[in-house]
Amino acid sequence: MKDNYKKAYKEIVEILRYVPKESVNKIPKNMIEVFTTNMDNEYEFHIDINKNFEEQKILEETKAILANIFRDYWATPYQKERIIAHENYDRQKIEKQKNDKYNPNDIFKIKNKNQEEKANNLPVEHKEKFYKKILGFLKKIFNK
Repeated sequence: MKDNYKKAYKEIVEILRYVPKESVNKIPKNMIEVFTTNMDNEYEFHIDINKNFEEQKILEETKAILANIFRDYWATPYQKERIIAHENYDRQKIEKQKNDKYNPNDIFKIKNKNQEEKANNLPVEHKEKFYKKILGFLKKIFNK
């Protein structure tokens, strides 16, 4: 996975070569330095200028980094607000799914229910009381 980020940095650097200079200048210099110093120089990646951006074969990590760059440096205030609202909605949706699945209030209910089901499925041993065993033994002796 770490190797994918190095490749993604290489892809970012290559993509930024085709982005207008004024847009690249909006990205902090130290961030671009991180991309260039940590990129995988062995990795071969080239942009096909005959294809649009959606048709380019780029890593998921590259898409995520570009999305963050767009949100933080290139988006208008309205776009930024909409993106953040959408991200918050997605986070809340995921948290709700986790809460529904692993609800801390229901954990003990589920555990108790599982224990009850196990208890209901086990064969029940009825032990005869000690004095009844003796009485039964004596009855057998006197009946013979």
